[in-house]
Amino acid sequence: MYPRLFLAKNLLKEDGVIFVHIDDNEVHNLRLIMNEIFGEENFVAQIVWQKKYSVANDDDGISATHEYIIVFSKSSQFERNLLPRTEKQLNRYQNLDNDPRGDWTSSEYASSKSKAERPTLWYPIIHPKTGEEIWPDENAVWRYSKEKHEELVKENRLHWGADFTYKKPRLKRFLSELQDGVVPGTWWPFDEVGHNDEGQKETAELLGKKIFTTPKPVRLIHRIIEITTSKNDNDFVLDFFSGSGTTAQAILEFNKEDVGNRKFILVQLPEICEEDSEAFKAGYKTIAEISKERIRRVIQKIEKEKAEKPDMFDNGNQDLGFKVFKLTPSNFKIWRSSDVNEENLMQQLEAFTNPVHANSPEQNMLYELMLKAGYQLTDTVEDKSSFYSIANGLLIIALKKLDEKVIASIIAAKPKKVITLDNLFTGNDQLKTNTVLQMKDAGIDFKTI
Repeated sequence: MYPRLFLAKNLLKEDGVIFVHIDDNEVHNLRLIMNEIFGEENFVAQIVWQKKYSVANDDDGISATHEYIIVFSKSSQFERNLLPRTEKQLNRYQNLDNDPRGDWTSSEYASSKSKAERPTLWYPIIHPKTGEEIWPDENAVWRYSKEKHEELVKENRLHWGADFTYKKPRLKRFLSELQDGVVPGTWWPFDEVGHNDEGQKETAELLGKKIFTTPKPVRLIHRIIEITTSKNDNDFVLDFFSGSGTTAQAILEFNKEDVGNRKFILVQLPEICEEDSEAFKAGYKTIAEISKERIRRVIQKIEKEKAEKPDMFDNGNQDLGFKVFKLTPSNFKIWRSSDVNEENLMQQLEAFTNPVHANSPEQNMLYELMLKAGYQLTDTVEDKSSFYSIANGLLIIALKKLDEKVIASIIAAKPKKVITLDNLFTGNDQLKTNTVLQMKDAGIDFKTI
């Protein structure tokens, strides 16, 4: 996970944000990793998602009904969106007294602070009907100063109930004065964003029952997209662990709803489906195949809806295409000790005399080594003929040739770190030994691959 998160930070825009889904077992470790990569100052929230609508009765311990979503921003430039008010929230606002300012609701006029904490907020107010002095409760004070209270009275902002029957006032809050939406919270209940069973039903509708065992509900991803993207900014959403492709479905359907132009990139390794699984029996050999087919069927569904009811779609030009790219593997061979035995040891050793995979492009090796060394794809890269200088000379990568003249040039550039291919020293062990010593004397971190 660490390399993917590190790469994710490099890929994010300055106003970008990342959401990482995790359960109770690893949430503490994830927070530590995220603090290290993104910085504690860029922590945004730890969201609790209610993933089940009931406990598992066959659980031996305490049934886990929630998981976490850790949110970090790339920088302070990130700005979240407000959520639209639900019908239930809007129904709280009514105009019970025909106030010309429109619909309103009321809130407590007293605060839970004590008289000792806020002595200036402890004062009597006059009941408009009885004329008696009204004081806060013994362990409370009014929310506003006496001067502010007098202003609110003049503005008719206090509500004393029908026929002034309330013993204490409530404050009128008008719908017209509120923000355009609701600030997102960290508690996401299943009735708002869906649960595991809902995710199962969504994939079953498209692909068949139990094709994917733990899909996220579309409404969950919809919520994330809603508070982080804009329909008009050509925003990209990158999902590193796409699974069944819920993210793609959420974006395609959201674009249909608000005439948006969001794009998505999904990354899914060709993880093999178990042979006794419903997915394998249905013809899906890998999870990636499940994801691709789900996206195709979501697109077909939207196209069918548009053909049947064209008047319902404002987004007539919605981009419903997607392409599949196979991930290029590492340019370097990985030593797998579990695959080595007495019979093939010499063969394995001979294969690793050159650690580079055949036909690996030089540029691919360069950028892979940059990322693994902790540098960003946006760092400057200068081709110095015999080697590459990265980030204004902080890192030097040599992939072409090495001799005494090239090594002298590298040391003269005074980099912090040098990475080169070990096979560039083939046949010249003395040059490698001298290079190691020279780099050490110059205080340069020297690595060979």
